[in-house]
Amino acid sequence: MNPFYTLVADRAFHRCEYCHAPELVFNFPFEVEHIIPLYRGGANAEFNLALACRSCNLRKGTRISGLDPESNREVSLFHPRQDLWDDHFQVDSDSGKLVAKTPIGRVAIAYLEMNSQAQVTARQLWIRLGLFP
Repeated sequence: MNPFYTLVADRAFHRCEYCHAPELVFNFPFEVEHIIPLYRGGANAEFNLALACRSCNLRKGTRISGLDPESNREVSLFHPRQDLWDDHFQVDSDSGKLVAKTPIGRVAIAYLEMNSQAQVTARQLWIRLGLFP
């Protein structure tokens, strides 16, 4: 296990720092990922680490930005140490979908596929169980 896991997981309240999935419902710990990848000059230090579910971590990969689906402009990807989740996302409790409030939110939802059918179905269940948001 990553030596920073306890620190990063506790700081994130055991939620994916991108999609906010609750780690509690998975049968394995979430991953500690580099917000800015090492090869892009990111540090292997707590300020550059985030807790990520497998889905978000795989889709994020080495990405730090993407094209906003509305403006077609390059926008930074959501940065858990610099951006506040509630500033960029809201939850539609009826549908289980995440709704972007900003270009950063749109890029994260699009590139991390936060509203994939599997994510939405799981989120609907978590909402009914009182585990989300």
